Amino acid sequence: MGIGFDGMSRRSFGRVMVGTAAAGLYGFGPLSMARAATFEPALIYDYGGKFDRSFNQAAYDGAERFKQETGLAYREFEITNESQREQSMLQLAKRGAALIVGVGFGHQAAMTKVATQYPKVHFTIIDAVVDLPNVQSIVFREQECCFLVGMIAALTSKTGKVGFVGGMDVPLIRRFAAGYAEGAKFAKPDVEVLQTMTGTTVSAWNDPARGSELARSQFDRGADVVFAAAGATGLGVLQAAADAKKFSIGCDSNQNALHPGSVLTSMVKRVDVATYNAMMAAKDDKWQGGPLSLGLKESGLDYAIDDNNRALIAPETKARVDQAKADIIAGKLVPTDVAAK
Repeated sequence: MGIGFDGMSRRSFGRVMVGTAAAGLYGFGPLSMARAATFEPALIYDYGGKFDRSFNQAAYDGAERFKQETGLAYREFEITNESQREQSMLQLAKRGAALIVGVGFGHQAAMTKVATQYPKVHFTIIDAVVDLPNVQSIVFREQECCFLVGMIAALTSKTGKVGFVGGMDVPLIRRFAAGYAEGAKFAKPDVEVLQTMTGTTVSAWNDPARGSELARSQFDRGADVVFAAAGATGLGVLQAAADAKKFSIGCDSNQNALHPGSVLTSMVKRVDVATYNAMMAAKDDKWQGGPLSLGLKESGLDYAIDDNNRALIAPETKARVDQAKADIIAGKLVPTDVAAK
């Protein structure tokens, strides 16, 4: 998924900031005493780290695509505690970042404050809305694609029971859970959907051991397909499914290759495209503030089919799911957005 880089070389130029070792941010080497002559955006990840093989890594992949296509560097920062959200954003704005992308709804309060202080800096937030003219708010209609993978789970299940393991118990993840359950019952009205959230704190995004434990519990209760929408915690769910010779469903990034033959499909949320587009638009002076909603129609979401899982999904299942996808795009079928209520 991710593409490696020469960390020492990039840090020596103060271009990349990672975790609490953020060189220029906290005084270890200059980020640049003046704004670089070339356009330079910045990316702040959420909990779980940029190589979580899920949400954060999708953003990283988008930024890497931007770098490869343009030859321009970007700055990045991995938070490890809440105070770093505002600190990193403030320092990036002070030091001339042309665009600051905050990955995750957790950046909402910090971005509201910093964007107000720096009205000439462009900000993009993913998975939240900040109502300021210099902020672009990108949200996804996750329920649409969760509906589809719920259908796949129900139509594939042999036991009539499917599971869901969410990360932090917040409206966003409840939208995932509700869309999944609605799709499962649309396909098979008598299917039973087991749902468990990992926790109520940010640690819920980065606890694979707990994810594995919750998945095993659902398997023990009869589920034979479990969907993980839990960041790095979901890696434990996928591992538990592979160990139990059951099915899992990946999330955010295409995780089919992590356990070929066990990952039934992945609900792909194109955070990579959102990140890439924001950076490219800002570079080309085409960036616009305001809300942006992405779903199946805009190719902001999809379920993943590749060589790792193609044989796992029956042709009749794929046909039903693709028809539902077409109906959602056409507005004939509208999955419920519980987070909007």
